[in-house]
Order: sequence, then structure tokens, then C-alpha cells
Amino acid sequence: MPFDEGDELVSVDELLAAARSTIERLTPDEAFAAIERGAALIDIRPADQRERDGSLPDAHVIPRNVLEWRLDPRSEHCDPALARRDVQLIVICDEGYQSSLVAATLCRFGLDATDVVGGFQSWRSQGLRLSQAADS
Repeated sequence: MPFDEGDELVSVDELLAAARSTIERLTPDEAFAAIERGAALIDIRPADQRERDGSLPDAHVIPRNVLEWRLDPRSEHCDPALARRDVQLIVICDEGYQSSLVAATLCRFGLDATDVVGGFQSWRSQGLRLSQAADS
């Protein structure tokens, strides 16, 4: 859709603030507890970040470029185990910015989605479980 002169421009900070106003974000500890109760963790970090920093146990890795197609319940390319309205989805990225935008989009699909405040970096700094430690 081309830009129209009457359209209101927004900054990335405004877009992020709008996204975050629609979701209840979780601290790493709250996210961990929700996962223990059955929520699904969706890791959208690129492979190089996962290799460098470590992986999250039981996380579903979904590349960012196909995420909407995998999680839209109406998409013919959806992952039926995750594109469900009866499972909370917790999105995590590296620092908790991109994941907020993703979670807000997933909510627009009718899903119960949120993200982790501070992302993977906050998760790791709080000493929560990792599948593999990063090389030091």
C-alpha cells in the first residue's frame, strides 16, 4: 500500500510502544513459570545468536521470516502444534524488542501471545536454564 500524503507517519519507538500497550509482557522468571505450566516458548533469534549465546530448552525455533505463516491458525503453512488459541505463546528475541512486535502481531491472529522483558540476554543474566552454554 503506497504512502498517502494524509497518512500519519510513526517512528519505530512509537510502533514499539503501541505493540507493547497491547500485551502483558513477562519477566524471565514469569516466563519460565508459564512454560512450566504449559506455555510454548518461541525463539526467534537467528542461528548465529543461538550458536554464540546458547539455546533455550524446549524452545520452538521459528525463523523470523516465516513466523507469521507458521503461527497464523488460518495459514495453510501453520504449525498446528503452535498455531492454537488454547496455548500461551511466549516469544523471545535477543533483547526484547523484536519479540514485542511479533507478540502484538500474534495477538491480532487471536492467539494468546506475549514476550520476555529484556529477551534472551535478561533470561541468561538471571541464570535461567540454557540447553548449551555459550563459548567464553
